[in-house]
Amino acid sequence: MQVCWHARTMNFGRVGPLRHPKICPCIPIRSSFRQMQMNTAHNDNSRGSLIVLEGLDRSGKTSQSNRLVTFLKEKGLSVEFWRFPDRSTSTGQMISAYLANESQLDDRAIHLLFSANRWEKRSLMESKVMSGTSLIIDRYSYSGVAFSAAKGLDLEWCKAPEVGLIAPDLVIYLDISAEKAAERGGYGTERYEQLEFQKKVMEHYRTLYDASWKIVDGGLPVETLEEQIREIALGCILTCQKGKPLSELWHAK
Repeated sequence: MQVCWHARTMNFGRVGPLRHPKICPCIPIRSSFRQMQMNTAHNDNSRGSLIVLEGLDRSGKTSQSNRLVTFLKEKGLSVEFWRFPDRSTSTGQMISAYLANESQLDDRAIHLLFSANRWEKRSLMESKVMSGTSLIIDRYSYSGVAFSAAKGLDLEWCKAPEVGLIAPDLVIYLDISAEKAAERGGYGTERYEQLEFQKKVMEHYRTLYDASWKIVDGGLPVETLEEQIREIALGCILTCQKGKPLSELWHAK
């Protein structure tokens, strides 16, 4: 009996197997691609997936996002890599200057700019996904909320501008301590790369966890982590190809 690596605790600081592991439900990768081909051919409601990678700065999100995109493209799937903030837009350029400490903005103003940066891409995002392209996204609304809340802003106020954006089908959180992330190359070059601040960000990430999240150990060897992320992503893509409807983030109550 093979123990499924998905069976892990969700405590963000310590990832280990559950006491009563279940038989692995994962579908072998070759079988997954055969099912994907069948789903696309026979299901008019088939669509792409919205998959987000989240985590602290230097947790490995960008590297793993690119690895996943390369893998899926090699298998013939329609997939694109996106990243927020998108620094190519007008709001993105303002955000880029702020993150590089080249400008100063009120905390609320920069939060709204980050949100606007995501709203700029909402229509294109929906069009891509509904036409069958899967999007692998490095950071999304969860980062915006966690980072702003870590600065002392009210959590619900931070979530409000995100209501109505497309909800991810899957959020993969790379779990790594702030101390370990700080040991990685390039740390400290941008505004938020400060150890104590990153600890606060992690605390707020915990409050945002929902059923779409999968927690993986960001401290694993790169290749091992890549393999785990592939399996989770393939399961999500299969589900979306079967016609899972799109949903929206944080509907106002």
